[in-house]
Amino acid sequence: MRRIPPLAAIRVFEAASRHGNFSRAAEELGLTQAAVSYQMKLLEERLGASLFQRQGRGMVLTDLGRRIAPRVIDAFTSLGEAFAIAETENDSVLSITAPRTFATNWLSGRLGNFHAIRPDLSVRLDVSDQMVDLASSEFDVAIRGTSAPPAGLVAHFLMRMPVTPLASPAFLAAHPLRTPADLLTVTRLSPDDDWWDLWFDSLTDLDSNGRTHTGIRFESQVLEGHAAIAGHGVAIVSPPMFQAAIDAGLLVQPFDHIATYRNAFWLLYPEHKRNQPKVRALRDWLLDEVKRAAGDDPYGILQPLPDL
Repeated sequence: MRRIPPLAAIRVFEAASRHGNFSRAAEELGLTQAAVSYQMKLLEERLGASLFQRQGRGMVLTDLGRRIAPRVIDAFTSLGEAFAIAETENDSVLSITAPRTFATNWLSGRLGNFHAIRPDLSVRLDVSDQMVDLASSEFDVAIRGTSAPPAGLVAHFLMRMPVTPLASPAFLAAHPLRTPADLLTVTRLSPDDDWWDLWFDSLTDLDSNGRTHTGIRFESQVLEGHAAIAGHGVAIVSPPMFQAAIDAGLLVQPFDHIATYRNAFWLLYPEHKRNQPKVRALRDWLLDEVKRAAGDDPYGILQPLPDL
């Protein structure tokens, strides 16, 4: 491992050699001239050689000083350029982590609208349901489904999670559902999902005891929705996440009844990023986009949680 003198002393030498003047070096570095002289003395003692010599009332580089000064100046120039690149990338790249269904079915199709108003930003979207430590991760913001935002983060409520059964027109044609009780007689996708319990239990006039919990279990709403579109059964999902399929007639809501899950989607980011322009831009756009997409809010996604 190479041993180099203290960086503080090297920084003083770089400024002094570039300006050819201790006073100007002190002014640039926010030091006193005495502090500059002291750092130069430490550096010369460390090297065992003089780098400056007095000439008249000023100081000029020695032969050794003139030989090494260009390399030291170039090194600090390279360091400055490296950190400038880091700062530019940090300002121009926005990293988002969002859960699978929200990222795939809601956010990804709308990010083009955000890019249209902020073409200077490159957006990186990570699709993951795993909670991350935003304070130490590479992500600027996270969108997560939780009953309450984690402590220590700036949080903005986005939307609630309404849930209801959805199925394809072909499936409903082959398996007419006249009452919620009819759901107990047909194929339900992920029948052991607690969203089914939530929806059934919210119906006061339905005894769903004894219903089967056997069937295909999917690990995400996205997969359940695709299976429902393909006609493989009835899925219990959140309609706003499948609004495009509903609008296209690929999925149908057989019953008006909607239950609301205890969790909601939140936009989260560390306090120290609150005033970053790119984070503010996403926050403002996302909050407006949620309201625009909700329209007259038929599913009640904009209604605040009870404890808010």
